[in-house]
Amino acid sequence: MNLQARVVIVGGGVMGTSIAHHLARAGVRDVVLVERDELAAGSTSKAAGGVRAQFSDELNIRLGAHSLEAFGRFADEIGQDIGLHRVGYLFLLSTPEEVASFEASVRLQNSLGVPSRMLTPQEARRLSPLITTDGLLAAAYSPDDGHCTPEAVVHGYAAAARAHGARILRHTEVTGIELHGDAITAVSTTLGRIATDTVICAAGAWSKAVGAMVGVDLPVQPLRRQIAVTEPVPGLPPSLPMTIDFTTSLYFHAEGPGLLLGMSDPDEKPGFATDTHDRWIPRLYEAMQHRAPALLDLRRAATWAGLYENTPDHNALIGEASSVSRFLYATGFSGHGFLQGPAVGEIVRDLYLGRVPFLDVRPLSAGRFAADAPRPEANLV
Repeated sequence: MNLQARVVIVGGGVMGTSIAHHLARAGVRDVVLVERDELAAGSTSKAAGGVRAQFSDELNIRLGAHSLEAFGRFADEIGQDIGLHRVGYLFLLSTPEEVASFEASVRLQNSLGVPSRMLTPQEARRLSPLITTDGLLAAAYSPDDGHCTPEAVVHGYAAAARAHGARILRHTEVTGIELHGDAITAVSTTLGRIATDTVICAAGAWSKAVGAMVGVDLPVQPLRRQIAVTEPVPGLPPSLPMTIDFTTSLYFHAEGPGLLLGMSDPDEKPGFATDTHDRWIPRLYEAMQHRAPALLDLRRAATWAGLYENTPDHNALIGEASSVSRFLYATGFSGHGFLQGPAVGEIVRDLYLGRVPFLDVRPLSAGRFAADAPRPEANLV
């Protein structure tokens, strides 16, 4: 197979399909997206589905808020029901340092139009009645946040991209990128060669290898995270927010008649393993005993594992390489990529077209680490 493309996008998750949609809708012809598995088969389908603007970094607040607006319009604009539940995000805070940090974040969020606010422990429990307030000092809450179905977002974007002329190649692996000097000339795949002068890397946890094909360092490290879904929970409030115990990272939200829950595992080593194991369960149970003991009585109905695509400062890599012509990237989102997919698709479209994006993302360039200018994000889940 020999194809020609204006743009080749590597990766069929939320980033890749959002970028494909926004490019094709803007009139870019011959957009080709290459996915080595099924669409959303990587990190997107394993995500918890949270969508929020409650961050500590202004860029993340703006990316999250812009994407929340797009998720709200998704059914009308894209024609796909994504199961959006705007039930809010509730961060539970147990130390004076956490409270001070979130108070500062809420002030910044409010200045940018996000309706977040601080709550007392009692107010938090009224919103999320499964928790205990023992040791809680305060909480941070925004009613605009929530959760939706990641696979539905991907398939909605993919269908819209195809409708505007984009081509999507599934079960097609990128094996190399051809260069002539510092200019891209083609992408080699398991289905053949695609002649192109532009590559956009949206390969998530696998992005480092794609960048290496053109000599661009994308410092992305995969890290397994596990999620469990419980059996049905009688009397679950329909407005239950995404609830995060910030000290332990335990989180949960409604998933059908049950709960989806997870937390980070500090003993997890970087790597591409996505099998499930029970080593995290004792720490999970300890966190539940401390903050939401009612969860201990629930049986797990399913578990799965996916990969975070972590960068050294736990913030995204978005931009265009300076060392090679027309190699763009949107990766390294460190657990908040799904929720930023709509906004990042618009930004990468504008970077490709030479337009000024709605947000200056130059501080998120991959070159920030060589320049010793990291941009840490504090409000991580």
